[in-house]
Amino acid sequence: MTAANGDRPLRADARRNRDLVLASAMRLLSDASGGSGGGGGSPTLDAIAKDAGVGIGTLYRHFPTREALVEAVYRNELTAVCDAAPALLEELAPVDATRAWMDRYIDFMIAKQGMAEALRTVIASGGNPYAHSRDLLGSAIRLLLDAGAANGALRKDVDADDVLVSISGVALVAGEPSMREQAGRLLDLLLDGLRYKP
Repeated sequence: MTAANGDRPLRADARRNRDLVLASAMRLLSDASGGSGGGGGSPTLDAIAKDAGVGIGTLYRHFPTREALVEAVYRNELTAVCDAAPALLEELAPVDATRAWMDRYIDFMIAKQGMAEALRTVIASGGNPYAHSRDLLGSAIRLLLDAGAANGALRKDVDADDVLVSISGVALVAGEPSMREQAGRLLDLLLDGLRYKP
């Protein structure tokens, strides 16, 4: 991982601080109540720094603006979701890895909904946190589908983008924490469709 200016890799302590800030920002920004320190609205950068256990100067060294922090949080979570696909395939059979990844993606979508206002602010300021998101997610799904097709557990004629849109649809209609059980049933139905051999 490189520094924000791309000149050199971050020292271990700087990387740790950056990761702490990202984790705290993700938690507080995706909290529907706005997190602590936000007065019921969006959390302040001071509140995020305090939650992370770092000084506000440390936060600003890594993320010079609120928009830079929000975009970094989104991209960090997106990367974690996409990186989960090969990691799950190392631990589980392709069908089980695919189902576990679907859960991971739903959790990501729920968190993203909690960050919706913050992400709109990034877009309004000229940023594009969603650039390449669909391609990255599609590649992760394609990896899972190909592994399942290779061992005969999943269909070979499925478009990765169709699966992405389907899981996103589940997140839209059953993306509330109180609906998580229903979301799981819908994902099970989707997985059954991926197993069906026409």
